[in-house]
Amino acid sequence: MVDLVAKEYVTFEHIKRLREDGSEYWTARELYEVLEYTEWRNFAKVIDRAMMACINSGSALADNFVEVNKIVETGVATKKISDYELSRYACYLIVQNGDPRKEVIAVGQTYFAIQTRRQEVADCFNQLDEDRKRLAVRGDIKVWNQMLAAAANKAGVMNDEDFKVFQNAGYMGLYGGMTIDEIHAKKRLGKDQRILDFMGSTELAANLFRITQTEEKLKKDNVTDAQLANEIHYVVGKEVRNAIENVGGTMPEELPNPPKTIGDVEREQLAEQLSQLSKKKKKLMLDE
Repeated sequence: MVDLVAKEYVTFEHIKRLREDGSEYWTARELYEVLEYTEWRNFAKVIDRAMMACINSGSALADNFVEVNKIVETGVATKKISDYELSRYACYLIVQNGDPRKEVIAVGQTYFAIQTRRQEVADCFNQLDEDRKRLAVRGDIKVWNQMLAAAANKAGVMNDEDFKVFQNAGYMGLYGGMTIDEIHAKKRLGKDQRILDFMGSTELAANLFRITQTEEKLKKDNVTDAQLANEIHYVVGKEVRNAIENVGGTMPEELPNPPKTIGDVEREQLAEQLSQLSKKKKKLMLDE
């Protein structure tokens, strides 16, 4: 079964906030607790170092560290405390300057580094070729499947057999009643080959939408019954299918298999990166 911990994503996703315009931010006070600091004055020093790193990188301080004041209750009285609304990049700089002995700091470095890279990819997604689009969406699916598994587990999907039924429900909704095994057979895949690795970017995107919306609804509705979780997954999948039909799109089961697997694409990209790195090293040696 999918690893249900996924803490490098879930922990920091849970404290992410959204403004009315859709922009995201984290509050320093909540991040301070998640990063297991016991005194604000110590965390404030980390923020100061992160702000200096932000300035040195040429990024606008005001865009990444928005200082705000809050009123909190302390027994019978109230007091004003300082806080910051932090961009993803600000959070990344904070965890880079945090206490390296803390395990959660390493977790935060992984999370914000990955999320920052994903945002960079998203910003230029339309300029990517098909192979790179597939890699980007497949990477997102790996992350969100972890989060969906965690939400399903809280909803009562407790073991491997339950999870298989739950996953089947979502696929059946999206693929017009086809089960995972039937989709697998239609794509003519081998026993150990994964369906998601044989999808083009359009089909992957449809599945990503199914996964993210199901995870959100399970949490929002505070579902605690496995059967209801299955029904929700099916309905969400079906709604995604209806949306595709409404815009005149091709049903996912009718989309062709791409000529290369995700594994093939990853190996090609790695070889290309290694080749570019080798050329840079050779150029540096010549320049010397």
